[in-house]
Amino acid sequence: MESINQEWVEQIDQALTDLQQAMPFNERKLLVIGCSTSEVGGSQIGTSGSLDVAASLFQTFKTWHERTGIHFAFQCCEHLNRALIIDRDEAEKRGFEQVTVRPIRHAGGAMATYAFEHMSDPIAVETIQADGGLDIGDTLIGMHLKRVAVPVRSKIKRIGEANLVMARTRPKLIGGERAIYPETDRR
Repeated sequence: MESINQEWVEQIDQALTDLQQAMPFNERKLLVIGCSTSEVGGSQIGTSGSLDVAASLFQTFKTWHERTGIHFAFQCCEHLNRALIIDRDEAEKRGFEQVTVRPIRHAGGAMATYAFEHMSDPIAVETIQADGGLDIGDTLIGMHLKRVAVPVRSKIKRIGEANLVMARTRPKLIGGERAIYPETDRR
């Protein structure tokens, strides 16, 4: 049976609260989650992936999806070239191409494996362009963000023992010094 670490749940909840202040969540938004469960538990990335750690975090992501409509894509580890696990309907709606792979704890990572096993209709895709994301444990999510990423600071600096870095994205500013830019788009 999976044990839930309440401290990690509270840390993820606070991080998502802080990110939501920088980019309001709704059903049109997609976040990429990169998570080293090894790092959360205090070990080096890729050395001791834990489905228990993943369970603690996944439940909080699921609660936020149910409450706000925000969608999540869970990044696999480098052994699967950082493919992502996402709900089939969301992937199809966004035109993401499915790839054939199923993550396991030692090839894909515990977080992606847990997500795959607990989402209603998960698939793997090779790449996305997310509106923002959480990088828990230095997993390098940048390749899956839209072109202009903006760092977001949180009251929380770590999830367990893992470093936390968050980002939102914004449209490119084009046109040079004569251009006029509307206020920040919060759609």
